[in-house]
Amino acid sequence: MEPPDARAGLLWLALVLAGHSGAQAEVHVSVPPLVEVLQGELVTLDCKPRERPEHYVLEWHLVDATGSRHLLASVEPQGSELLGTVHSSRGRSPPYKLDSRGRLVIEKAQVGDERDYVCVVKAGSAGTSEATSSVRVFATPEATEVIPNKRTLSVLEESAQEIATCSSRNGNPVPRITWYRNGQRLDVPMEMNSKGYMTSRTVREASSLYSLTSTLYLRLYKEDRDARFHCASHYKLPSNEHGRLDSPDFRLTLHYPTENIEFWVGSPSTTEGWVREGDAVQLLCQGDGSPSPDYSFFRIQGTQEKPLNVSLKGNLTLEGVHRDQSGVYGCRVEDYDLYEETPLVKSLELRVAYLDPLLLSVPEELSVFLNSSDTVVDCSASGLPAPTVRWTKDSVTLTDGPQLSLDSVTFDSVGTYTCEADTPIVPLLSRTQSFQLVVQGPPEIRPNEIKPVSGSSWTEGDEVMLTCSARGYPEPKLTWSQPGDTPAELPLEGKGWRSSSLMVKVTSALSREGVACEASNIHGKKHHVFHFGSVSPQTAQAGVAVMAVAVSVGLLLLVVAAFYFMRRKGRPGCCRRAEKGAPPAREPEMSHSGSDRPEQTGLLMGGPSGGGRGGSGGFGDEC
Repeated sequence: MEPPDARAGLLWLALVLAGHSGAQAEVHVSVPPLVEVLQGELVTLDCKPRERPEHYVLEWHLVDATGSRHLLASVEPQGSELLGTVHSSRGRSPPYKLDSRGRLVIEKAQVGDERDYVCVVKAGSAGTSEATSSVRVFATPEATEVIPNKRTLSVLEESAQEIATCSSRNGNPVPRITWYRNGQRLDVPMEMNSKGYMTSRTVREASSLYSLTSTLYLRLYKEDRDARFHCASHYKLPSNEHGRLDSPDFRLTLHYPTENIEFWVGSPSTTEGWVREGDAVQLLCQGDGSPSPDYSFFRIQGTQEKPLNVSLKGNLTLEGVHRDQSGVYGCRVEDYDLYEETPLVKSLELRVAYLDPLLLSVPEELSVFLNSSDTVVDCSASGLPAPTVRWTKDSVTLTDGPQLSLDSVTFDSVGTYTCEADTPIVPLLSRTQSFQLVVQGPPEIRPNEIKPVSGSSWTEGDEVMLTCSARGYPEPKLTWSQPGDTPAELPLEGKGWRSSSLMVKVTSALSREGVACEASNIHGKKHHVFHFGSVSPQTAQAGVAVMAVAVSVGLLLLVVAAFYFMRRKGRPGCCRRAEKGAPPAREPEMSHSGSDRPEQTGLLMGGPSGGGRGGSGGFGDEC
């Protein structure tokens, strides 16, 4: 048996050798400490030993909720390659995988994959090392849903009432819900109180996702009748990002008493409250309570109220309103939730505007004599408010006021005169009344201007259209001193003028006498004579005289030629008798064409020299 000191020395030596060996064989592992992905994405966990031991085994372990480890897969180098083996997927689908680099692959990440994964490297004499990688899987919740309270909520309730319930389903991690009124966040506590609070409930679904439900309670006021409420779900995303899903807006149905009443004329009216007689007039009464109360209408006559109608919509219609219905009308609101100090009645004054038919002091057709004066026409207009009156003719204003004076009347004064009355402060309330003015008198005549067809004077035979216009009343008759006139027609300028036309041929006799146009009616006659001045003869007569002279000269020449040829007809015999006692003659000269010219030879021989040879005159040898 060894002494105690010897045993102690051996133990110390063994510990020193063991410590020295571990210091030389230490190994380290590198893994990503946190991996964040969205649900459904691919997860790849990498594990590498920092050193390069000759031989090692890499193992992936899953840590469950109790802290226990479960071997999932292992990797061992085989030459230049890595040999991987998946030992267990623990029922996961799709199962775990190892890629060619020895990384653990988790396909289609689910919330259940949100665990710690431990990588253990065993390097034999180099030792063993491990590192943990945590996986976090984020899931975006579904669209935020809100269910408002459909009941009618009273503002008279002094405690907080249920407003709506908001839900955010199937998210990870648990979302957060906030409430808003008119776009402003409501800062309400979770503790119950009379002003407002909210409650929430979280449920983990079978899919391991979370659903959150929040209910809002508020004390309501009348100002909330038009308020718009909504809720929002806030959720987390990888890399410390955040998302938000808002619900649709909603409004509440509130019950609150009437505090204010309005009463007005709903039909078209003026700023002073005038309405037109005969129109359908609506009287509208509206209180600001909810639900709408009952309304009763009445008319004040003296000191009494005459009931008219009861309406749930606050609408009183007066069909074909009459001027007698002008007066004070009232509306009373029948709301039993009214505050005691709130006035229940409103009144207004209804003014019915009217305008009676216009009355003229003359008949529809007024007849006056030409150049007459001091004719006055009155137009009587009665209405409320007082109308304005004016006289017009052909849409041109003649005078303002009810009286129209007709002075120095001419035929141009003929036409339609209109009295117009209206009320400027009441649109479309107007009336008109007209009369026709007829002016009696002798005719007025107006001839058209005539000019020669060419030049400054007329030529015998020129045709010209003569037109004569006349006006008067009764309508004048137009006649001509020459036959062939056309029926009288209205000229283009109108104004009572009628015209008649006559086509004539200018002659010297017509120029001396002229052509007369006469207009006549029972009041007199007027005439006009058209004159043509000097009339030149036609150029065609001078041409005929020249042609006659030319024909006469032509006939004379023909007689001379005939006489000449008759004499020539007997000349050859005489010539032969003369040639027997005459010396031989020279050869006759040839014409330019080489033919004989006996006629020219005979004529030459009968000249003065030939006469000497014959012993007689120039034509002594001729028969």
